[in-house]
Amino acid sequence: MCDYSLQAVANRPAKVGETLITTTFRGTSTRGFASESDPNVAVCLLPGTELAFAEEVKYDNRWIWTRTTDYRVGKFNQIDAHIPDRHHDAIEFPDGSHVLLTQLCEGQRATVLQMPVTQPLPERAEVVERPAATSLFMG
Repeated sequence: MCDYSLQAVANRPAKVGETLITTTFRGTSTRGFASESDPNVAVCLLPGTELAFAEEVKYDNRWIWTRTTDYRVGKFNQIDAHIPDRHHDAIEFPDGSHVLLTQLCEGQRATVLQMPVTQPLPERAEVVERPAATSLFMG
């Protein structure tokens, strides 16, 4: 998804295998993902999308200090969706911590590893009971 503050920015969905770059979008104070070839178009992720960063993830802590995580992989998610007029798009790391996309330092590269399943799975096939096989190796 693209956060509420990017609704006025051109956007498109992410694709598996593509490399994204973190950027600040023109006319906003919001950071997010874009394609290197088209940095003015926000690339929107579905909750559950898995990402691999080229390096440990760097982020601004309240736009004053830069911090670095110990992780290069994360999963896109949304946090505090019940709070209006706030950024919700975040990366969740293996230890359960998260960083808002808008706090990610600019210029970081991340590859889309896997998208979540968005269509229902086919119904389960009926299980057929079969008699137990006898072993030829039984004495």
